[in-house]
Amino acid sequence: MNGALAGLVILVLGDSHLAGPSRLISSLHEALEAQGATVYSYGMCGASADAWLQKTTVWCGRAQRLDKTPIVDERDKPAVTWQINDLLAQHHPNLVIVEAADAMAGYGSPQMPQAWIYASVQMLAGRIRAANASCVWVGPVFGKADSPYHKDDSRVREVSQFLSQSVAPCAYVDSTKFAQPGQWPTTDGQHLTSPGYRAWGADIANAVAQMKSSGALR
Repeated sequence: MNGALAGLVILVLGDSHLAGPSRLISSLHEALEAQGATVYSYGMCGASADAWLQKTTVWCGRAQRLDKTPIVDERDKPAVTWQINDLLAQHHPNLVIVEAADAMAGYGSPQMPQAWIYASVQMLAGRIRAANASCVWVGPVFGKADSPYHKDDSRVREVSQFLSQSVAPCAYVDSTKFAQPGQWPTTDGQHLTSPGYRAWGADIANAVAQMKSSGALR
C-alpha cells in the first residue's frame, strides 16, 4: 500500500476527543489509514496521561476502533480504563499517538498542575519507548472560556507550551497552529463539531506523515 505511513502499526490513545463516532476515532483513524497505516484507536472520556498507567474508572465512558472493524461506543456509562502495557502487548505498534491535554490542564483553576502533568507524561512516554515504539503527543485545540469547561485561550497556550517541553522522547504536535481561537466551533466549549474534528484529524495525520518522511520520529 502506498502512503507515507505504509507498513506502520499505529496505536492511538485519547481522551473524550477520541471517544465518539463523530470525533477523532473516525477522522484521525481514517486519515492515518489513508496514509497506509494499520490503526487501533482507544478513547476514554476524561482520561489524563496517568489513566493509561493504572486501572481506574472513567465515569463517562469510552470507545474503541480496531483496524477495519466498526467503532465500539461505550459512552455515557462507567468503564474500566485500558492499560498501556496491555495495549502494547496486544498490538505491537511501531508508533503510538497520544492525544492528551484537556483533562490535565486545570481549566478554571488558578494554576496548571505542572509537576503532576510532567510526571504522568514522562511515565507514559517511558512505557511506550520501552516497547521500542515511536511516540507522538498531540496537544490541545482552542475552545471557549465562557463554558462549563472554562477552556480559555491563555491556558490552552500555556499547557501546549508546557507539553512541548515535557513529552520527549515523544515528538509533539502543536494543535494551536492548526486553527485560531474560534475558528473551529464547539458544541459545549471543549468538544468540536464534526467539521472541526475532520479538519483536526486530517491535520494530525498530515503532521505525523511529515515527521515520518523527514525522519523526525525516533
